[in-house]
Amino acid sequence: MISAIITTYKEPEALDLCLQSAVEGQKNQNEIIVVVDGYYDVNKKILDKYEDHISILNLEENVGMVKAMNLGHYNATNELVFHVQDDNVFPKNWDIILEKNWKEGCVITPNQIEPYPSMFPQFNIKDLGRDPKEFNLKAFWDYESTISKNLQEECGSTFPFLISKQDYLKIGGFDESYPGPWVVDWEFFMKCKLSGLKMVRSWELYFYHFVSLGTKSPSQLQEAKLKEELCHKYALYKWGAPIQHNPSDNSKFISFN
Repeated sequence: MISAIITTYKEPEALDLCLQSAVEGQKNQNEIIVVVDGYYDVNKKILDKYEDHISILNLEENVGMVKAMNLGHYNATNELVFHVQDDNVFPKNWDIILEKNWKEGCVITPNQIEPYPSMFPQFNIKDLGRDPKEFNLKAFWDYESTISKNLQEECGSTFPFLISKQDYLKIGGFDESYPGPWVVDWEFFMKCKLSGLKMVRSWELYFYHFVSLGTKSPSQLQEAKLKEELCHKYALYKWGAPIQHNPSDNSKFISFN
């Protein structure tokens, strides 16, 4: 059994689709924990809709995705924990395929379908919809079944991901001291690799990712860019060298050259 941790903010339409696909797409009755990172009232109607199938961790105020993910993980009761965000759509039979792919000492990343060109060459680029309210779940499930194949390679290191609870805790989870949610994921995957975990991507299942929900205003985009720069500076301060990304295998590393 899997504990699926879904962090959500204030995109109820996306959360509705995410939960529908998670609940209807699972073979077993897994633990699905929705971590509500503020704005509970905005999401209440959707949470009530799936109340028989989910557990709710209401943080009451916005603490940020990083802390929300850590708190969700701490509350998981199964050894296998799957981290996913509310702008993802689950494929059919996601739970049994993830369990089949998982091996001790690994972090399993399912592949993704995105509607826009991506920095990750492993992703499948296919515009199946950009609005959760108009998304055709059956059409996605039908398409996903035609591209899935029995292939795993060590080029994971992206969201969503499946990890054992113990491994997550051993590497300290996500560092909450970063000034924003940028770079901290690179550091997390780098720590996994440094700890000896294999970062495996599976082409046997694909999650759909909307990418650009909640488009920000120009001022918000500028603020986000400045915070991202601060995160890179914090990583440099912490590690003594910048954290870098290798697109060929998605590895995250530091180089002192």
